[in-house]
Amino acid sequence: MDIFEKLRNNWGPIGASAKALNSHHYFSFPKLEGEIGPHMKFRGMNVLNWSLNNYLGLANHPEVRKADAEGAAKWGLAYPMGARMMSGNSDLHELFEKELAEFVGKQDAFLLNYGYQGVMSVIECVCDHKDVIVYDAEAHACLIDGIRLHKAKMGQYYKYNHNDMASLEKNLIRATKLAEEKGGGVLVITEGVFGMSGKVGSLDKIVEFKKKYNFRLLVDDAHGFGTMGENGGGVSEMFGVSKEVDLYFSTFAKSMAAIGGFIAADDPDIIMYLKYNMRSQTYAKALPMPYVEGCRKRLELIKAHPELRTQLWSVVEALQSGLRSRGFNIGDTESPVTPVFMQGLEGGLPEVTNMVRDLRENMGVFCSIIVYPVIPKGQIILRLIPTAAHTLEDVNYTLNAFDSMREKLDAGIYRANLAVPA
Repeated sequence: MDIFEKLRNNWGPIGASAKALNSHHYFSFPKLEGEIGPHMKFRGMNVLNWSLNNYLGLANHPEVRKADAEGAAKWGLAYPMGARMMSGNSDLHELFEKELAEFVGKQDAFLLNYGYQGVMSVIECVCDHKDVIVYDAEAHACLIDGIRLHKAKMGQYYKYNHNDMASLEKNLIRATKLAEEKGGGVLVITEGVFGMSGKVGSLDKIVEFKKKYNFRLLVDDAHGFGTMGENGGGVSEMFGVSKEVDLYFSTFAKSMAAIGGFIAADDPDIIMYLKYNMRSQTYAKALPMPYVEGCRKRLELIKAHPELRTQLWSVVEALQSGLRSRGFNIGDTESPVTPVFMQGLEGGLPEVTNMVRDLRENMGVFCSIIVYPVIPKGQIILRLIPTAAHTLEDVNYTLNAFDSMREKLDAGIYRANLAVPA
């Protein structure tokens, strides 16, 4: 078969849904316009937006915008030119690494030009063909892709049930035995905050297993950095286990409202090893200087203004308690991530798409609809992301809209065969 013919006939799970619903530019690849924040435009309509991971509202903070503009004017987007190992290193890159490490309670850090590709490359770099990986069943796609880069055979990585410590121990026993046979080690991979369910990874319980088993722990805390813990230092800070987390990763795409990421550890030799062996950094251009300057300003604001987290959590608590009191199932979220699980609907996905269409078209509320393979098969989620830029008035408006949606849902209105706008 011709490769292109094969691709035309199979768009993949998400693409197949988009094709069936004719929903490109609506449910998938939507275009939100205007200043980044809670109030934007969608297809010419004003909408209350709950779909951006701009947790602390920094995307349009005046000091951030000023730092971004000044950085671009001073350096341009080319500087530094080249990969950091060859010609793209700078004092500011290394200073920022020290600041990040200190913020998350680590000795050293390595600045990454992208988050997704960065953490993939961490996994590929750390584990050789003798090592065994044990990972949470709901790990993010970037972690799964990193595991797929593992140099060993498929039988050398084990998946444990989501946040299930009995399942983790069962797989640690298997992994330990295999690692001893191979002469390798064990790497456990989980998340600080799971970005779809909002659940917090059981880091406090996971590190307890270090008393019985020999393994290293990698935590992807993309949604926890800046939002969780007393100072915003993430879920490991929240549990007081920063020292027991061997590799701490986060991206700048959430609380920092930027691009890039970092990996931190307590052993400077390990960070040095990563600097010389991570293929996604060795063979790719360094993070441009305006991003370094801009992200340093973002980190400064996170440290200097805890009221941003206070405002975020006031919005989170109002939204989540309001949804729960109205009978909506938001699962076991312990973070700002707010999923609304839509289960047991006779009309399935088409019924939910009609609900979302009504929310957007008639009520002016924009939230994301999440399906497989982003989440397990059989689940459908409406995901809301509260931010420090939202207000309690925004929350009340949204809760009233969900009340109206519930009335129509119970009346069976959304089971009608309504067409999705082209």
